[in-house]
Amino acid sequence: MPAPSQPSPRWRPWLIAAVPVLPPLYLAAFGALGSLRRLSAPVRGLLFFFAASQVAAALFTPRPLESLLLTGGRTLYILAMIAAGVYLQDSRHLRPLLWGQLLIFVTAWGYTLITQGFAGVLARLGHPYYYVVSLGLVAVVSLWLVLFWSGGRLWWRVAAGLLALLTLLAAGSRGPTLALIFGSLAAVLLAGRRGTRRWVLLPLGLVAASVLIVSSLNLPANPVTRLLNDQTSGRNFIWADAYAAWQTAPLGGVGPYQGGPYLTYLFKDGCQLTPTLEASQVSCPQWLTTFSSAWLIAHNAWLHWLMETGVIGLAGLLALYGYGLWAAARSRDPFLIAVLYSYTAMNVVDVVIAVPSQHFAELWWVALGVSVWRVQAAAAAQTGLAAAQTPGLSRPGSPG
Repeated sequence: MPAPSQPSPRWRPWLIAAVPVLPPLYLAAFGALGSLRRLSAPVRGLLFFFAASQVAAALFTPRPLESLLLTGGRTLYILAMIAAGVYLQDSRHLRPLLWGQLLIFVTAWGYTLITQGFAGVLARLGHPYYYVVSLGLVAVVSLWLVLFWSGGRLWWRVAAGLLALLTLLAAGSRGPTLALIFGSLAAVLLAGRRGTRRWVLLPLGLVAASVLIVSSLNLPANPVTRLLNDQTSGRNFIWADAYAAWQTAPLGGVGPYQGGPYLTYLFKDGCQLTPTLEASQVSCPQWLTTFSSAWLIAHNAWLHWLMETGVIGLAGLLALYGYGLWAAARSRDPFLIAVLYSYTAMNVVDVVIAVPSQHFAELWWVALGVSVWRVQAAAAAQTGLAAAQTPGLSRPGSPG
């Protein structure tokens, strides 16, 4: 039987709001690992299978000892994020994220305008430590927080929504736009709420209208017109590199954070910071060059996981991932559905579940934890209701 929801500590909303600005604050989730004990035995077994598959895969990598250390840290971190979701119990407790994300948008606009002027915005909006694609994805999450925030005052919801929408358009990222499309459609089809059906497609319509206006009038807004580009931006070469890397160690892969040298299409460029910092003549420091390949990704989550953990690790990920999607759909929570399914669509052309990140990947695992809890709590409530309605089970000691 799930534990009852506990009163929210006063510091918790402030901590959640600060996470997008200071991502290391996610380490506080390790304090919630004990929440995993609240889950049912089958779910705990699934989590154990996921963790065991990651550890087992490390044994078949070219560098087993190094891979074991990195795998252990990453797996424990993921379990902490899931535990944080179980601890929160409801997606409404994630709402304070919006305030931190709005501050990120203000920082992006301010930094770009100060360092590059309006021409920088027309080229592509950026942020000092959020990549352009990450900035767009966070803008999509903000739009859903605004849409699904029931009871919020209209004036600030409109203002926050417009800032998020303008940030999404100025970032000009096709991956987040793909996430917006699929997440919105998933919320419409699976959430089963009339209010959701009425409003969730509004941002998608505004994006489509903006693209139509800019393209038809030939306005000099490169980020918006970029959304119509159907090129892979070299992803086909990256995918070929990742597949070749997996073939060197099919069972366990090449190891977590060790695939960079195999991704020759990206690795040849050396250490690079965000495009916004590069445009401001801020180069990669020498001490960081040694570790720069650790954040190179295969631009497809399944191929990336296959490259790093082989068929053994990918099997564990797919099992947990599939259960998370099912749990989100069963929860009927539009925010959880939008997040889990939008990331799934974007994972085809990017890797937005690999941790650590600048906040967005951790959010996916937290949302998975909330979804799992919601399904378990609903099942326990139905069991209790059925027992109360069954003669002889309404109270202890009643006659059979």
